[in-house]
Amino acid sequence: MRHATDKKQNIAENQYNGGGACLAGDLHCHTKLSTGSMGIDDLIVLAKKQGLTHIAITDQDCMAGTVRGRVIGERHDIMVIHGVELSCTGPDGREVHMLCYMSDSPNRLEGLCHQNLLARKKASQFMLLKFVSRFPVSHELVHECAKGATCFYPQHMMRALLESGLTDRIYGDIFHELFDEDSENNILYPAKFPSPFEVLEAIHQAGGIAVLAHPGEKGAMELLEDLIAAGLDGVEVFHRSNTREVQKQLLGIAKNANILVTGGSGFRGMYGSVTVGQSQVNDSQINSLLTYKSRMKRRGVRS
Repeated sequence: MRHATDKKQNIAENQYNGGGACLAGDLHCHTKLSTGSMGIDDLIVLAKKQGLTHIAITDQDCMAGTVRGRVIGERHDIMVIHGVELSCTGPDGREVHMLCYMSDSPNRLEGLCHQNLLARKKASQFMLLKFVSRFPVSHELVHECAKGATCFYPQHMMRALLESGLTDRIYGDIFHELFDEDSENNILYPAKFPSPFEVLEAIHQAGGIAVLAHPGEKGAMELLEDLIAAGLDGVEVFHRSNTREVQKQLLGIAKNANILVTGGSGFRGMYGSVTVGQSQVNDSQINSLLTYKSRMKRRGVRS
């Protein structure tokens, strides 16, 4: 019931903010290749049952599911938009994320994805050492919980606790104690990623569309103005981490800067607290994304 209520609230807010009545897309979804628990096939079937016509699979620093997603999407009459969520390190040291859509040369981003995954794996290993020293859980169990993923994440550690009967939820007091930067007892080890401006440039060199992900989270909003000046293509307005006030602010910024408005749930299956489609964009906003590059070329902005 909570998901249904939250979904209606997101729809109402999108309509209030000028989104219109036809809501059909979730442009931010993760699979078990990264921070999600669900396979590509099941994600697409779920999206279809949720009444969506478009989704973007945006696994963290991973594009391995792109081709499979498109094929399965066609089978279920859902357009799967090529995407990836790239990790960045902001000036304050916080991790921020950049979404890339519809890259013309995705192979040009493979090196960046590989570099980011190596940095995350190194950081994750340090966290895992602290984790297994604090709980009666083995390294092997954590890796088993992350089976199929390109790296293991905090969600996989929490699943190991679930499997061991040491907690009854992914997100709760234990998660915040371990993985909240404000917690005195956290086990966080920062990974060093490229700056958002380096990632923005890499996306454009690969012929992609760069969108700042969930700017309502710490460290991201402060970068928005400078990123727009550097050529940012869009901002993720409709996301669960953005309050209604932040959404209204972002819509104003996007309108004044003439950049894209996107949105998505950040769906992670059992590793999240939302269902696919809980944060949506409508046909007009999807069409703006799909036609963006051709419009930029006509204006002489992109070659």
